[in-house]
Amino acid sequence: MGQRVRKSPIRRFFDRIEKSFQNMNLIIILLLLFPILFFILFSSLFFLFGAVLPMIFYGAIYVPSDKEKIKTIIRLAEIKPGEKVVDLGSGDGVLVIALAKAGAEAHGYEINPFLVWAARRNISKAKIGNKAFIHWKNFWQEDLSGFDVVVIYGINYIMGRMEVKLRGELKKDARVVSNAFNFLGWPQIKKEDGVYLYKNN
Repeated sequence: MGQRVRKSPIRRFFDRIEKSFQNMNLIIILLLLFPILFFILFSSLFFLFGAVLPMIFYGAIYVPSDKEKIKTIIRLAEIKPGEKVVDLGSGDGVLVIALAKAGAEAHGYEINPFLVWAARRNISKAKIGNKAFIHWKNFWQEDLSGFDVVVIYGINYIMGRMEVKLRGELKKDARVVSNAFNFLGWPQIKKEDGVYLYKNN
């Protein structure tokens, strides 16, 4: 049998250094990969909640309203102090904040948890938490009869079903403001810059 060759102290020292470098290289690789893997995971989850789930639950993909459209929505809504207003698919909460600043008790329904978090953070920064509220809920499953004004930025394929829901649930004279997409069977009261105003009779 061959005898086991004992390594010299110097050789063992350099072996330990080599092993340390190998471990360091593995750690560096993991540190470099972590942001990439996190980005892929985050993007996948955002796509899932921002695009796939809304389409499954008859919603629209998140598209933020620009500042001029928000001004038009506020103007057409003619909000009276204390009225309850809801934004269906409230995204990052910018419109809910604007509605609250206009005097409403403003609510938003949003299915994307990332946008719910962002909206609540924006409300906190705006310091209007007592007038603006974001709910992580599917608005199709909610009763909208308690609202005076409904704001929606929908998409073509949900508008027919949305019209049935709103006209069946909203109180008499409740107003509906729709950004970009109109209701085919519901006569509009006013149109301005691609924003439509309706009233439930």
